Amino acid sequence: MPVDSYKFLPRSFRDGYEKTPMQANEAVWTPLTTPVKEATIALLTSAGFFLTASQEPFDVEREKREPNWGDPTYRVIPRATQQSEVDATHLHLNTDDHREDFNIALPLRAFASLEGEGAIGALADDNYAFMGFQGGDTSPWQETYGPEVVDRLKQANVDAVVLAPA
Repeated sequence: MPVDSYKFLPRSFRDGYEKTPMQANEAVWTPLTTPVKEATIALLTSAGFFLTASQEPFDVEREKREPNWGDPTYRVIPRATQQSEVDATHLHLNTDDHREDFNIALPLRAFASLEGEGAIGALADDNYAFMGFQGGDTSPWQETYGPEVVDRLKQANVDAVVLAPA
């Protein structure tokens, strides 16, 4: 089944985004030095999840006013989070399925099972959600929010991160 990455963009934006060439960069890769069965693994999703009782939704109102801007902030999603505690904010995704089962984009339940089976050392206590769309200026993400998450991961002794794109 083909994926229409532009389906939820306003029609007036689609042509410009389709004509923008993809950026080709080398993959960022660091070999895992800890055996997977001993590794603490954190999950990171681009689905725009937030905890309804304690976190603000991602700022889609600004994005509606400034279509080339994407909210660069992140939300911490604890490993014990339940479906009833999560919602999603994203203008470029249909979040209906995420509202039914957020594990399709942030597989906490599956990784907790892997931990229980001994296939991984541990699922991190804190996992992370970003809003996947980032417009032209990614400097806030590169200079502030990305480094903050990296520092948090290091402080938590996380060995690996699994990116679960939405």
